[in-house]
Amino acid sequence: QVREWKNEGSKRYMCTGRPGWLTVSLRVGKYKKIHKNIMINLMDVLEVNSERQVVRVEPLVTMGQLTAHLNPMGWTIPVVPELDDLTVGGLIMGTGIESSSHIYGLFQHTCVAYELVLADGSLVRCTPTENSDLFYAVPWSCGTLGFLVAAEIKMIPAKKYVKIHYEPVRGLQKICEKFTEESKKQENCFVEGLVYSLEEAVIMTGVLTDEAEQSKINRIGNYYKPWFFKHVEKYLKADRTGIEYIPSRHYYHRHTRSIFWELQDIIPFGNNPVFRYLFGWMVPPKISLLKLTQGEAIRKLYEQHHVVQDMLVPMKSLEKSIQTFHADLNVYPLWLCPFILPNNPGMVHPKGDETELYVDIGAYGEPKRKQFEARASMRQMEKFVRSVHGFQMLYADCYMTREEFWDMFDGSLYHKLREQMNCKDAFPEVYDKICKAARH
Repeated sequence: QVREWKNEGSKRYMCTGRPGWLTVSLRVGKYKKIHKNIMINLMDVLEVNSERQVVRVEPLVTMGQLTAHLNPMGWTIPVVPELDDLTVGGLIMGTGIESSSHIYGLFQHTCVAYELVLADGSLVRCTPTENSDLFYAVPWSCGTLGFLVAAEIKMIPAKKYVKIHYEPVRGLQKICEKFTEESKKQENCFVEGLVYSLEEAVIMTGVLTDEAEQSKINRIGNYYKPWFFKHVEKYLKADRTGIEYIPSRHYYHRHTRSIFWELQDIIPFGNNPVFRYLFGWMVPPKISLLKLTQGEAIRKLYEQHHVVQDMLVPMKSLEKSIQTFHADLNVYPLWLCPFILPNNPGMVHPKGDETELYVDIGAYGEPKRKQFEARASMRQMEKFVRSVHGFQMLYADCYMTREEFWDMFDGSLYHKLREQMNCKDAFPEVYDKICKAARH
């Protein structure tokens, strides 16, 4: 298809032909209508190599599909981003994170090779040692350097359960101290925080295990179970710590049924015990279904009165960041997920030369701040994130100007490769693809 596009005179930019409503991002990409759509129906797990401890997959393989395939073989991947429908391609070209990222980094840091079809129709494989510039430039590039057709991801041995410890913490300073301390411990396989108000949070740490106390097993993934964030809140309300054993696949997809806490706005009675027992098997609705059936008026309403954002900030700025989120948005719960950010080349790396501990702060829901105005409030947030050398996840609405965007992200390697590989006539620049200012 790429060669055909070349023969036709390379008239329009190319993009993948997957319809916009199928993606997990709430944004609807208008560029699909004007660009040349390249159909990439590659959705298979190609090879599980136990010796190299690597799994080779095609870009449309989803997280739900991958864990279902690997777990029975005794394997899993180090970072399993939460929602079942997230694809490998999306997690590499965008980004992905999970509560194991304080050890392994972002999803891209667990990948050891990418295979891409470039603008000239050639197929290349890149790794940290072969075509390394391309290897480091691909993550966060949103499909603007080439089409991903396969990726190799590290595997680790799977275990049956996650032994999880819940600890309520009160007082913002204490929350930040405790969360930072747990994130630095390598013996924690998983670290996650749910912040329920400016002064209240539950911090969870987990370890993988094959043994479990039968009385403490909680199969949270069963359809009739309470939503996970509501279950966690019980420990805060009762002001007690607790230990549970959760089957690992249930743990990996613990926020899937309630789409974190987005579903409470869509089905307010969804966590009612009667509803869960009778109709719990019907949720979550696919995000793609919600997008496909959403009218323009509702989409606009969502855009103006609803926020879905992940901001990645250095751990040392956590307290200041939560205060800023509170002042600008006032959305709760907030999701806290720690990750290690290595000093690799590419669009996203720490300010210094050292690997640095960062945290993803996720805000999903209806802002309770009285004067919330989507554009102005988000621009204020983005400015703050740039000031602490943080990053905004690109699946979300982004209101930055081009200059501000390239101030947040390091474009040096990316622009060099776009020049070298003649991408400028083939693909839009990443900013033009995702930023509101460029698309409207």
